[in-house]
Amino acid sequence: MSLNGSNDDEKLDNLSNYTYKNQAIWFLNAFWNSFAEKEAENIWTYVHHCNDLDLQDHESGNHLDEMMAHRFLELIHSTLTVREMREGLRAVGISKVKSVPLINFLIFKFKVDWHKLVNASQGDNQEEVEKAQNMLNEVMKALEEVKATASAAAKAETEAINAENAAKRAKAELEEALKALHAEEEAYNNKKAELEKKSQEGGVVSRNKAANELAQLLAEDPLPLRRAKITQEAAVKKAEKTAKAAEEATASAKSARLAAEAAVEDAVRQVQEAEDYLNEVKSKPGSAAGALWWIDRELHEQKKYLPASKGGIAKK
Repeated sequence: MSLNGSNDDEKLDNLSNYTYKNQAIWFLNAFWNSFAEKEAENIWTYVHHCNDLDLQDHESGNHLDEMMAHRFLELIHSTLTVREMREGLRAVGISKVKSVPLINFLIFKFKVDWHKLVNASQGDNQEEVEKAQNMLNEVMKALEEVKATASAAAKAETEAINAENAAKRAKAELEEALKALHAEEEAYNNKKAELEKKSQEGGVVSRNKAANELAQLLAEDPLPLRRAKITQEAAVKKAEKTAKAAEEATASAKSARLAAEAAVEDAVRQVQEAEDYLNEVKSKPGSAAGALWWIDRELHEQKKYLPASKGGIAKK
């Protein structure tokens, strides 16, 4: 793997168009054994600062404007100014210094030979590095699935709880409706018994009056009783409907929970496979150590999305 360009200036220009991450990886590969391994974590931080400060392109970007370059230097607690860096780069033969790609900062900070940098070997195991990167990409997809299914499971659980509470309320309303109905039925039966007795006792006038009232009572339920029956019937339907909804929501929540658990297990498996492969590749000579370190570091970050019980790490 080599940079495009017929001379070192063109190669540096080509490298400057790489993303912040890939500029950093090229640099780490080039100087890993001499000093870069010890600086890898710092360079990781530099890349993420650049991603955040590049408001237009973020991770896809490759250079900062002067204002954001000043902000970058402030974030890493450097007393260096952009002007001083430009002067230092010009002093070693780098002419394109208007914008600030990360690689220019790294060249200046670590005082490396940029000619050696642009011609540095990137390891003879690019296919293995690409495979490791692809495995990392699959891990990231799997962990996106973990987040999506966990969110769906949480939502389903909330819906199940709400449905269960609605069913409980409907059941309570039904019990109240039954009590009201029983009270009205008791009042009706008491009135009926009273009129039946009066229609058979006393004088003719009082018996006839009672008989007429009894006939009216038997002809149609009184309004309070009719209302109680209607309310009770509605409460029965509502209770049946909410109970069914609660049952379905509980089943959905269980299904969502199982899907989330399966997604976690799949992600754990893929993380382990990626780690095993990385360790195998790193043990071989001629590896692109910087690139492999970066993949390993990204894999470590992804573990933040796994439960601690499954090998996850705490988010800081």
